[in-house]
Amino acid sequence: MEKLFGTDGIRAKANRFPLNAETAVKVGRAVARLFSDNGKMIYVGQDTRLSSDMLSMAVASGICSAGLNACLLGTIPTPAVAYLTKTDEAAAGIVISASHNPYQDNGIKVFQSNGRKISRSHEKTLEKMIGMDKGQAAEETGRLLENKNGAERYFAFLKNNINEKINNIDIVIDCANGATSELAPRLFQSIGIKTNVIAAQPDGRNINAGCGSEHPQMLSEQVKSTKSQIGFAFDGDGDRLIAVDEKGNLLTGDQLLAIYANYYLNNNKLSSFKTVVSTVMSNLGLQDALKKMGLEHKVCQVGDRNVMETMVSCGALLGGESSGHLIFSDLHTTGDGILAAVMLLNAVSQSGKLLSELSQNLIRLYPQKLINVKISSKPPLESVPEIQKVIEEIENLLDSKGRVLVRYSGTENLCRVMVESIDDKLAYDLSGRIARVISTSLG
Repeated sequence: MEKLFGTDGIRAKANRFPLNAETAVKVGRAVARLFSDNGKMIYVGQDTRLSSDMLSMAVASGICSAGLNACLLGTIPTPAVAYLTKTDEAAAGIVISASHNPYQDNGIKVFQSNGRKISRSHEKTLEKMIGMDKGQAAEETGRLLENKNGAERYFAFLKNNINEKINNIDIVIDCANGATSELAPRLFQSIGIKTNVIAAQPDGRNINAGCGSEHPQMLSEQVKSTKSQIGFAFDGDGDRLIAVDEKGNLLTGDQLLAIYANYYLNNNKLSSFKTVVSTVMSNLGLQDALKKMGLEHKVCQVGDRNVMETMVSCGALLGGESSGHLIFSDLHTTGDGILAAVMLLNAVSQSGKLLSELSQNLIRLYPQKLINVKISSKPPLESVPEIQKVIEEIENLLDSKGRVLVRYSGTENLCRVMVESIDDKLAYDLSGRIARVISTSLG
């Protein structure tokens, strides 16, 4: 069996091998068998893609054929599945979603009974089980269940984390025509916030189409035109957040982490856990900001699962990615876009400042240039002398006033080149220089 699991679960073109109904049945059966000791029921949630119904039913069929019950949650954010899986001590949780990808793609994410994403070793075991699956079924089948209050319990969890009295804040939310389209507007409207809603009319094909966390331009314009104080954009499955301030300026996950760290400090939540975790893609400005706050900065590889694992290992309460996966380990087990929006509203309300002022006071980002280079192969980068030579030359040139990061994409045939420098033009020129060498060597 070929490798199925990538950076964030299985992701591919829907209704085509390897992500067809037959594979989904085998995934459901394998997950049920692997985690059967943890319980007799597995939660299944999905986003709004056209293919999500088919794949959800196929996964549920596999679960039932292995003798466990499959509880269908319907369209619901990914973090809600993680929350319910842990709260109800289910055997596992499965989400049908391709996150921020276009509707033609889909994916499968798996959560353990503790609400965290499964480990790499679990993924390898599942791949082996799926490859060996010949259709053998249990003597007795499981049942197909429906949980009618799962979304409401998750809604209550989110609402219970609104800790500040939020006054005179108008917001815009972009739901990416995805899994947050019903729940997020209702949440913010329920606490009396004037909420302008865009991209919340999913039709199966418009998920992430020119909207959401990958396309925040419409959100920025809407914030400015409505004179709102904050804008929030979620991705298709609701585990990421992109925010814009009252001027329509985009805030990165690094800027948000600095704001959350300051909020936690102000509320004495970091007295025992003085570490914040982010990935190698984070801006050096975050490290400087945390240092000024007296906090340690731990760096891990890209991926919200890596962030969570690092947080657990060092006892951190805050962690995230610059792309918008933000984790509050004292509250949740995975990245949660709506929860991150709630916590940002708490921080802004308590500060009494506009979001732009709060961000500028806490963190100054280094100019950063990221280039995605199309490639035809992925040999170890250290095995290509031309690439290593240009990276070393530029690292020596930057010295301690910048950095270089070159890595392969985990899901696409791309090599990502990132150069950070105190000088904007220098970052632009040097990243282009590396990109040209990579394109010549691997393109």
